Amino acid sequence: MNLDDVAERTRRRVTLRLMPFLILIYLTAYLDRANIGIAKLQMQGALHLTDEIIGFGAGIFFIGYFLLEIPGTLIVERWSARRWLARIMVTWGVMATLSGFAGMLPVPLSVRAQFYWLRFLLGAAEAGFFPGVVVYLSHWFRLADRSRAKAWFMIAQPLSIVIGLPISRWILETVHWHGLEGWRWVFILEGLPPVILGFVTLYCLTDRPEHARWLPDDERAWLITELAREQRDLTVAGRVGIFDALRQPRTLLLAASFFLIVTGNQAILFFLPSITDNMKSMSISWRTVVTVSPYICSVGGILLNGYLAHKTGRRRLHTALPMMLSGVSLALAILSGAHLALTIAFFCLVGFTFQAYLPVFWSIPSGFLGKSAAATAVGLINSFGNLGGFVGPYIFGYLRTATGHYETGLWFLTACMFSAGLLAATIRSDL
Repeated sequence: MNLDDVAERTRRRVTLRLMPFLILIYLTAYLDRANIGIAKLQMQGALHLTDEIIGFGAGIFFIGYFLLEIPGTLIVERWSARRWLARIMVTWGVMATLSGFAGMLPVPLSVRAQFYWLRFLLGAAEAGFFPGVVVYLSHWFRLADRSRAKAWFMIAQPLSIVIGLPISRWILETVHWHGLEGWRWVFILEGLPPVILGFVTLYCLTDRPEHARWLPDDERAWLITELAREQRDLTVAGRVGIFDALRQPRTLLLAASFFLIVTGNQAILFFLPSITDNMKSMSISWRTVVTVSPYICSVGGILLNGYLAHKTGRRRLHTALPMMLSGVSLALAILSGAHLALTIAFFCLVGFTFQAYLPVFWSIPSGFLGKSAAATAVGLINSFGNLGGFVGPYIFGYLRTATGHYETGLWFLTACMFSAGLLAATIRSDL
């Protein structure tokens, strides 16, 4: 039996079986957290909310997200990924749909309080989804293959914007059924698909290779053997317990780096539609094109960096460099000032780099930790790091409200991105 042939067939079959569906469900998840950037164009005036309030509401999502991250990853590791992911999808879909009724719900809360609570509960409902999938992929791909596999999964983030933003904009401008404004229908219509897909998940995903009847016997045996060998190596190194993750300086370093890059990225995600909406010399259609262009570039950046990391094995380099280049690109976008074409070009360069680190970054924990320790590290890094999703939009919105322009906030994001890269560059050299 040619093991190289079996390995290649197994990788291809597992990728084609799992990745399209995982990309689809992550696309809906990311869209439901990001569509507030479009909805706010009408919602802000309708509910009399300032940029600071919108930024706080956009960010409070991550407070709810923070609370259930580590338990969620351990549930995926020790129980059932498909059941846990299905539960998450149904509950987040319900909360996303209810967001369309902010200010109308029969509860004794102000409009602002309803908005805050709905965003908080949406984050709590979605908590554990992304790190759960990261852990789930470690059940199906060897360490050497994970950067490339995760690159395919991570493109769902920018694709959700490229595909979803024009749809959200169309809903916003044209759908006013039953007397409800377009922004409400953005949340309602984009919140329903996850509920349906949650039930489909129970039938489309398989928890582990041992249960994969769709894998031929030789491929299933090869994959189980390879994954078991990697776990034995980590067990010998003594890094498999939950508290081993907490004792590793690299875990805390990764969390700090992720916090800073998410602080920058999430603020751009939520406020880029507002920034481009100020380009009044262009039509709405062209403003939409400008808004999605950085995310089209981001798809290429993620796939290219994942491919290069797979070829070189230099995970530290391919994590730190895109982060630092994002800060440099955003600085150039700010300095381009009134030169509209240059500003757009540099924002596209930001898009090419600012998510390119993702597949490499999330391959690092399972490279030095095993099983429950890696699951704990992924949950810890994602939960603390995603607090940057609260800090970034809130501070950016506050600076926009206080100064009346976006420039000060963008310089803050530039510093966060570049600092994230500097921290990532200090990860131990064996990565």
